[in-house]
Amino acid sequence: MDNNRTRAWRLAQKKRNRARDSHPPRSDFPKEKRWKLMYIRSEKLARAAQLGMDYPRVRNGLLARRAMEEYKPERSLYM
Repeated sequence: MDNNRTRAWRLAQKKRNRARDSHPPRSDFPKEKRWKLMYIRSEKLARAAQLGMDYPRVRNGLLARRAMEEYKPERSLYM
């Protein structure tokens, strides 16, 4: 039996197949894209930033109240 598979042959095979083995393994579970199925707050915050959405949503009444508090004239203590 003639066997020409020397160390040099094995190194050449390794070099030839290196590109095939260099890709990272694919995750079994891809990231969730549907908003309804995202459960973790940090994931929702990151996804909302990507989409340009405001999250968590703040009601208009609360926004108006906060704006009014910001622009309330401050009482001065000067008499």
